[in-house]
Amino acid sequence: MHWDIFCRVIDNYGDIGVCWRLAAQLGARGETVRLWVDDAAALAWMAPQGAAGVQVGAFDAPGLPGDVVVEAFGCDPPAAFVVQMAQHRPVWVNLEYLSAEPWVERAHALPSPQANGLQKWFFFPGFTAATGGLLGPGPGVTAARTPGPRRASVFCYANPMLPRLAETFDGELWLTPGAAQTLDTPHTRRLPFTDQAGYDQLLADCDLNFVRGEDSLVRAIWAGRPFVWQIYPQDDGIHRVKLDAFLDLFLAGAEPGFAADLRALSHAWNGFGHWPVRWPDATEWQAACDRFGVGLAAQADLVSQLQNFAAGKAAGRR
Repeated sequence: MHWDIFCRVIDNYGDIGVCWRLAAQLGARGETVRLWVDDAAALAWMAPQGAAGVQVGAFDAPGLPGDVVVEAFGCDPPAAFVVQMAQHRPVWVNLEYLSAEPWVERAHALPSPQANGLQKWFFFPGFTAATGGLLGPGPGVTAARTPGPRRASVFCYANPMLPRLAETFDGELWLTPGAAQTLDTPHTRRLPFTDQAGYDQLLADCDLNFVRGEDSLVRAIWAGRPFVWQIYPQDDGIHRVKLDAFLDLFLAGAEPGFAADLRALSHAWNGFGHWPVRWPDATEWQAACDRFGVGLAAQADLVSQLQNFAAGKAAGRR
């Protein structure tokens, strides 16, 4: 099928990161994809080689609609394009933000009637079989860790706990571009921007990964290394609910002492508490990551589900 994916780059690189991975994975499966984005500058370092089957164009200059229109995170396609959609009747999907909250299962795949007889469908990524799943790991990552001292990658929003991390972590901190590089100690290493495959490899090559937002969380899960998630901060504090919903899933079946320690560390890293007096047990942490990753790998990935969903809706209109 022919896919149109619309993306607005709001304030970080998560939006374009997710959309590029989606477009590239669709293209790798033989789909034809046009990614319409309002600021494609990050793709120069994020995806310098492009991807088979994927074209990139300006957000406000799309052509005629293809078979499937995906608006990422409720960004709304241009009004003129929606008028064209009323004539060509593509399957219209709103790819929503990732969340572990229970209501996501109820909202996934619900319809939203639009003007001109169009129907938009909510598609929620998630961590359970009743959601749209996760973008898959993709190729090219080597699981074997290269020799060297204990190391942690740090990709974060502005975070007052950075000095506490530097004081208590017994190894090197590899700092990605952005807020993490405000830290400067003898045990830090500043990294340049890298493409998505390079970032995936970085996560696999570290003993611990501090990640933020949506895209890097999913990549950390597939890397299989212990990780700490900094969720996108919101003024009303609702991100604490989202964080705890994820931790509830991740820590299901975990040893209680380890679960309490990881929750305390996660809360502190997100500004909800004091830095804990001890780190989570490394063996239990790795076991939890392995258990969580195996469970997710057994579920249908997001691209497969999107393909099946779009094909089913298109067939239903014939």
